Amino acid sequence: MKKIAVFASGHGTNFEAIDDNIKKGYLDASIELLVVDQKKAEVIDKAKKRGVETLVLSPKDFSSKKEYEECILERLKEKDVEWIVLAGYMRIVTNVLLDAYPNRIINIHPSLLPDFRGLDAIGQAYRAKAERMGVSIHYIDSGLDTGSLIAQEGFDVDPKWTIDECEERIHAIEHRLYTETLKKLWEEE
Repeated sequence: MKKIAVFASGHGTNFEAIDDNIKKGYLDASIELLVVDQKKAEVIDKAKKRGVETLVLSPKDFSSKKEYEECILERLKEKDVEWIVLAGYMRIVTNVLLDAYPNRIINIHPSLLPDFRGLDAIGQAYRAKAERMGVSIHYIDSGLDTGSLIAQEGFDVDPKWTIDECEERIHAIEHRLYTETLKKLWEEE
């Protein structure tokens, strides 16, 4: 069983999908810790209802990003966390965590990378009238959505769709593809 930490910043729908798949027995893992960088994030209440321990830390409360990540790393080590799974975590991870978890930090991004990196990827793709949209799962490196790709899945966009319809399709792919990819990675280890 893999001991994981999930990092999130917002609603927590990918966190829920991962936790649901663990509870169903599809993923052989346990969420040892949810790390949240936004004190009012919806994911905090979702974790509480599911009995998942949560660490809520605002980077603004630390003198540096290094100090912030060192505090997180200390808790990860206490919990014997083996993998970090980013699920809507809106921060760039630095060498503090990258060096501690080489090729063990995974991210999900709502675009077909390398297109539409960074914030508001769905909005970026929609405004650019992208003919294809989708989801990428990749290892984290020191860049912005530049790590090695693990999996991608996309769909052709109907020009009549609203941004909400595109987002709905992306979330449906995310919730399935992320757990499928994690399962495959962990079974190959």
